Amino acid sequence: MVPSTPRAAAAPRKPRKAGPSLAMKKQPAQQRAAETFELILEITAETLADVGIDRLSTNLVCERAGLSPPALYRYFPNKYAILYELGRRLMLRQNELIPHWITQEVLTGPREAIQVALEGLLLDTFRVTKETAAGVWITRALRAVPALAQVRLESHEEVAQMNAALLSAVFPHADEDELRIVSRVSVELIYAAVEMLFDELPIDIHSVAHVVSSMVASYLDRIKEAPNIAQ
Repeated sequence: MVPSTPRAAAAPRKPRKAGPSLAMKKQPAQQRAAETFELILEITAETLADVGIDRLSTNLVCERAGLSPPALYRYFPNKYAILYELGRRLMLRQNELIPHWITQEVLTGPREAIQVALEGLLLDTFRVTKETAAGVWITRALRAVPALAQVRLESHEEVAQMNAALLSAVFPHADEDELRIVSRVSVELIYAAVEMLFDELPIDIHSVAHVVSSMVASYLDRIKEAPNIAQ
C-alpha cells in the first residue's frame, strides 16, 4: 500500500485591507462650524470638477478653501468621507424626484402615462445631476471608487423597496418577488442611462429616455395584464 502524500498546508489568506473610513468625525453644532462644514463640501465639489477623482486631495481642498488641515479633519478623516457626503446628498436630491413622477394614479393608468412619467423621471434626474456642483464627477466617483459603492447601493436598494411596495399595492395579484426584481432592475436602468448620457455626450437625451421608459413600461404593462391569481 502506497502511503498517502500529506497535503501541503493551504497558504493563509491575506486579510482584506480595510477601506478608508467614511464616517464623519463630528457634526457641526454652531453656525460658524456649519459654515466651515459647507465650505469644505462646496470647495471639494469645485476641486473635484477641476482635477478629477485621482488628483483630489484634502490638502488641495484646504489650500483652495483657505483652511488649515486640522479644520478639515475636525469633520472628515479623508477625501473619501467628503465624497461620501456629497454622494449621499446627490442621491437624496435624485430620489426626491420619484414620488412626483411615479404615483399610484400613474401606475393604474394607461401604458402611455407610465411611459411619460418614467421618461420625465429620467430627464429630471439627469437635470438635477447636471445642476448639482460636480454632479457628474460625484456620480462617477460613486461608481469608480469601491469604498463609495455603499452609498449608491444603499440608495438604490431603498428606492427599489419603496417602489416594490407601491407596485404591490397597485398589482396585488402579482408575485412579490417579481415586483422586487422589476423595481431593482428599473432603478439600475434609469441610473445607468443617466450615467451614459454624461459619458456619451453628444447624444439625443430624449431618445435615450424614450427607449428606457418604453422598456420598463412594457414590462409593467405585462404585469398589469397578467391574470389575477387570487381569483
